[in-house]
Amino acid sequence: MLTLPKHNRYDYIPIGERKDYSWPGGKRLAFCTTTNIEVYAYRKGTGWDPAKKGEPQQQRNYSWRDYGNRVGIWRLFDMFEQFKLPAAHNINSLLYEYYPQITDKIRARGDEVVGHGRTNAERQNDLWELDEKRLIDDVTQEMTRREGKPPKGWMGPAAAESTVTIDLLKEAGYKYVMDWPADDQPFWLKTRSGPILSVPYPAELNDSASIIHRENSAQQFADMIVDQFDEMIEQCTAQPLVMTISLHPFVVGQPFRLPALRGALKHCVEHAKRDRVWWTTPGAVADFCYTLPPGTISG
Repeated sequence: MLTLPKHNRYDYIPIGERKDYSWPGGKRLAFCTTTNIEVYAYRKGTGWDPAKKGEPQQQRNYSWRDYGNRVGIWRLFDMFEQFKLPAAHNINSLLYEYYPQITDKIRARGDEVVGHGRTNAERQNDLWELDEKRLIDDVTQEMTRREGKPPKGWMGPAAAESTVTIDLLKEAGYKYVMDWPADDQPFWLKTRSGPILSVPYPAELNDSASIIHRENSAQQFADMIVDQFDEMIEQCTAQPLVMTISLHPFVVGQPFRLPALRGALKHCVEHAKRDRVWWTTPGAVADFCYTLPPGTISG
């Protein structure tokens, strides 16, 4: 029989064979809105381009991404406040130094900050273990210094991991990661120092993946949000589920894309079955999972 390369991080347990539970207040669908607020190197390192894939780093693609921090994120803050939505923000730790007004706003809103590397100009899978440990320590120390407490969660730049990333994160004190888009429920990942929780984060319901890579329109992305919500609001009667959407301010924060996103969020928050929904953050989902009896969450 053919033997494929594989990992030993989690077991295969079909969703219909898992234990049932409900979110706080008897809710069945946890709805998480996340942003990715990123810092890039000028003419160096990695980063998306608005026109062509694989283009070299220059002033045009740097400026396009910087639009998200200068304008786009502020439009998204307005939208979250319009719909009274909590949010979590995957932030590069250099954001504190380069764009302090953004982190001040996040703190004023009471939103969650999630570790997202030092900068999106580098990738963890390019590093040796000692250098990756230093990267994680740099981020953790800076976020702890600025926020007065360490971050609970991690979402790597471009969701890139080395073979030891989650081991290092567990050893650094992280409670959850969002780099494994394998499920609609949280599940335990095995590390060399014990389990760490995987909280659902979308490879699909992600504006960068949808609009930049697959070249979908803003309306198509909004339709994805609506269709996902409508389907999951029914599926959640059988199993507790998590629906997370990923927003990049330099992508969906462009003015012509905002109306479609606004319409999709309005559809969700005003839905006739919205009483089934827990409007929350990945960190709150993780906190709740840690309170459940052992064996409730699959691994």
